[in-house]
Amino acid sequence: MKILDTTKLAKLHSVDKLFTKKYGAKGTPSRDAFEEKAIVNYYSEIFRDKRKELKLTQTELAERIGKKRAYVTLLEKGETDMQLSTFFSLSNALGFRFSLT
Repeated sequence: MKILDTTKLAKLHSVDKLFTKKYGAKGTPSRDAFEEKAIVNYYSEIFRDKRKELKLTQTELAERIGKKRAYVTLLEKGETDMQLSTFFSLSNALGFRFSLT
């Protein structure tokens, strides 16, 4: 059985420390902007992956939600903000269901 080297472990940085160094402390404008962008990218990937799973083109999805294909492209790349109404339109078009409990 291999024993962990505590000297090496002590030299490791936590993700929070690395993020603080690169984006600033939690609650700062730069860190908040980074975290918002991370959330946008997270949902963009979920929507894109579900669209592909359903074998829908961007054009077909755009038609389902009443938007243009170029807008869907921007959404999937995380390059534009999405209104809450668009979030729910996309969710419904892709078969996601939400409930408040």
